[in-house]
Amino acid sequence: MAFPAEVLSEQEEVVLHLRPHGRSVAGPVLVLLLTLAALVMAWVLLPDNEGGRIGLGLVAAIMLYHGVRYGAYPLAQWRSTHYVLTDERILLQEGVFARERRDLPLNRVNDHALTQSLLDRIFGTGTLVIDSIGEQSARLTGVPHAQRVQTTLYELIELSPQEEDEEEPETPEPRRGPFRRPVS
Repeated sequence: MAFPAEVLSEQEEVVLHLRPHGRSVAGPVLVLLLTLAALVMAWVLLPDNEGGRIGLGLVAAIMLYHGVRYGAYPLAQWRSTHYVLTDERILLQEGVFARERRDLPLNRVNDHALTQSLLDRIFGTGTLVIDSIGEQSARLTGVPHAQRVQTTLYELIELSPQEEDEEEPETPEPRRGPFRRPVS
């Protein structure tokens, strides 16, 4: 499932479109392989009688539950998670059945911090926490090429137009004394 382009404004350009690193898929794929192996092993080892078929049905039900719960659903979550950095904002979208989308304008970002464990450093991933004005924050976990993403985010924040103050410009008061300005 690709990120929908209709979410972006006409002048907005996508700088980075990421999803969590592929290493987060290793666990669910391993679970799917193990459940398939357990199902094949039960099919081969259980006797071909009524008790064996009941046992095979029971093993199949358990493996189906574990395969969906710990294998297929995390893969679908990974596939439907998007981290999009544009020249105007940061978009976070996640959710398989119910979708949640968050937008953080770049001109409201206060701080961004990158944390990496030893394993994250080996794979070049990390968790990027972005704080914005108004006590909002976003957590991007498993970001691939995390240091480059943080540098790109910094550059985008520096290039983004800052919020203009809504105050009206002050009109100078006319001078008093012998050198008054003429009033127009």
